[in-house]
Amino acid sequence: MLQLASLKNTERKRNPSCLQLSPLAHVYRGKVRPYILRGAVSNVWKACGRRSWLEQCGIVVKPADYDKVDADDYILHEDHEKIYFLIKSKSDEYCFTNLGLVHLDGTSATSKKRMLRRYSYHTHPISNVYLETAGTVDLDVEIKFTMGNEHYSIDVNKKHLEELKDLYKALVKIASIMHDNEIALQHAKESLHVAQSTLGRVTGQQADVASQFKSINQYTFDWLEDIRYKYVVKDFGKVFEKYIHN
Repeated sequence: MLQLASLKNTERKRNPSCLQLSPLAHVYRGKVRPYILRGAVSNVWKACGRRSWLEQCGIVVKPADYDKVDADDYILHEDHEKIYFLIKSKSDEYCFTNLGLVHLDGTSATSKKRMLRRYSYHTHPISNVYLETAGTVDLDVEIKFTMGNEHYSIDVNKKHLEELKDLYKALVKIASIMHDNEIALQHAKESLHVAQSTLGRVTGQQADVASQFKSINQYTFDWLEDIRYKYVVKDFGKVFEKYIHN
């Protein structure tokens, strides 16, 4: 129970509404009421809120510490998979490798239960890459992108903005390469269809149909394998090595 301090000066006796009992309560018209949050008390609450939000924001992990994070246990080192960029928050880890994104999805900051998600670049094309920088009072920056049908929006402490710019450049370049390769692959398939139709009209009256079919089929298969190898990129290590400087 709050006890009133003795009034020591006449000014406070004349104006008891200004009598401060504690940082959190005051007397107003003879009643104890919550003290309006302002000044030092308000700043304490603001500081607590800022600290809590910063703890939820991700940080960029240095390469020297990659082996200390959980995501490293799921990297395909046997297939020469390599980590190039890693963001860690209290509950999640976002690990960008030369082959794809490894996401350790935590249900909450207090739970140890996690869902491991892996998205390969060649099966989940990157698109819609955005970087939202911090305003004057903002504590975080945000990188957004889409992989296939999965949409990501990752909050990162704004002190890591320069590192995040590198990741942004790498993802934009990967998205551009994949877009151009998809168009080239489509054009290659269309040209093959035209060539097959033309060849069918030329050789339709010849007798050795089985032999022709076998040779055409083998040529088509080899040709499709060649364009797939050329335009379906699975490893983007060279892109990361060019743009990531952490």
